Amino acid sequence: MCELLRLIPIYQPRVWGGRRLKPDADQPIGEAWVVYEHNQIAEGRYAGRTLGALAAELGAELLGEAAVARTGTRFPLLIKLLDCQDWLSVQVHPNDAHAIALEGPGHFGKTEAWHVLEAAPGARLLAGVKQSVSPEALVQAIQNGNLLDVLQEWSVRAGDTIFIPAGTLHALGPGLLIYEVQQTSDLTYRVWDWDRPASAGRPLHIQQAIAVADPEARSVPQPLRPMLDTDAQRLVTCPFFTFNLLASRTETLALDTEGRSFHTLTIAQGKAVVECLGQAVELSQYESLVVPAGCRAYQIRPLTPIRVLQTSVGDLHQ
Repeated sequence: MCELLRLIPIYQPRVWGGRRLKPDADQPIGEAWVVYEHNQIAEGRYAGRTLGALAAELGAELLGEAAVARTGTRFPLLIKLLDCQDWLSVQVHPNDAHAIALEGPGHFGKTEAWHVLEAAPGARLLAGVKQSVSPEALVQAIQNGNLLDVLQEWSVRAGDTIFIPAGTLHALGPGLLIYEVQQTSDLTYRVWDWDRPASAGRPLHIQQAIAVADPEARSVPQPLRPMLDTDAQRLVTCPFFTFNLLASRTETLALDTEGRSFHTLTIAQGKAVVECLGQAVELSQYESLVVPAGCRAYQIRPLTPIRVLQTSVGDLHQ
């Protein structure tokens, strides 16, 4: 398989969302799911089909050998853009074992990473438990809703990256535009919702949160190092995904899946053309596509200075 796959985003209204992702929407949009198994392919031979259906049919040709070895023919990642105009709930996600134990076979855990695309002055987030907090005190805080007393608060700015392993209590604050890469799971255990009125769509999951929250989990924002005119920086490596930032002012970037994993590309800054075997797809800021593993060699040609977020699934030994 050697066809570049541009996907149609799925927009999700959220009480904490804003207007940056879909300005013409009739309600605030908090999330754009830009690479997901239920996204439809926008154009070409596979137009109208979902990424998940295509992965099930084509297997390693789309996903790559490493991805199939880890999660079979299910598309293994979910990538979102998050427009945070208010605090998101304090929440926690299960790991793979907890997901199966609590939700049943076929469920995956949710380890994720955030990259800050835009940040208002003074933007903050919560991630991880303070070192002085005992497991017993954490359980009491979850039960009583006193999470602000036990969680670490961080100021962040554009370019920061935060790795959030499953089990880490966390919340994003207002003024942030976030790129989020995660396992293909949306299992979220909501612990505290900033005293918003309870609703059917936003229940709390206190017992599940107590079962999966890791009192030792600590997440520290990592600033972006200065980048050269043509550069690549590894942001996160974990057993579930590898996450890079690529930069170029004028030089074409030559890349290769080597058949090991699909690559996802999202333009964080600028405009570029992705080229592979005679196919050319132009991408503007915050647009995404999937490069199937079977494409192997491809290139990214800048039309303006660019920064590109690239994800893939690592080998089993990572």
